Amino acid sequence: MPSLRLHRSLAALLGGLLLAGAASAATPKLADHPWLLKADRVFDARSEQAHAGWVVLVQGDRIAAVGPASQVQLPPGTQTIDLPGTTLLPGLIDAHSHIFLHPYNETLWNDQVLKETLPYRTIEAVQHAHDTLMAGFTTLRDLGTEGAGYADVDVQHAIDQGLIPGPHLFVATRATIAAHCYGPGPSGFRSDLDLP
Repeated sequence: MPSLRLHRSLAALLGGLLLAGAASAATPKLADHPWLLKADRVFDARSEQAHAGWVVLVQGDRIAAVGPASQVQLPPGTQTIDLPGTTLLPGLIDAHSHIFLHPYNETLWNDQVLKETLPYRTIEAVQHAHDTLMAGFTTLRDLGTEGAGYADVDVQHAIDQGLIPGPHLFVATRATIAAHCYGPGPSGFRSDLDLP
């Protein structure tokens, strides 16, 4: 199988997993040596099959080889990580996400968008990006900040620059919607806005 380019976010995740216990810097460095990941199975999205006995060879920020263990050439200095009882699969993609929102059973939409400040919502978005990456999603198409302006672009830049962990983001910034479909509700919701 030809080399597959990983998103920087996945590389940072792998680096973080491989360098667990290292200094707690915001951006883990990738190891200088190759890693062989050995799970019970590797899911191949092209064949839509999980293959027993397959391995994944990671070099730097790239997957260098995937296939049967007997067919993957190991460079000198390769270290192995055994992952018994697991299946490796390509990073997942969520094509409709909103990292600036959290579930409505936690906080209603009006309360999130109109009562929580932009800095607080941005901190929550950073946490949501981290949690989403840890759940195996390496790419998100984020469809609007729901009142947080262009803060999604800043979160995207912080991820791309390695300041925070998160999936690769495609952001929409200020979403376009039909008139009168959303709040903002009555005035006085957020202290930093003077609503008409």
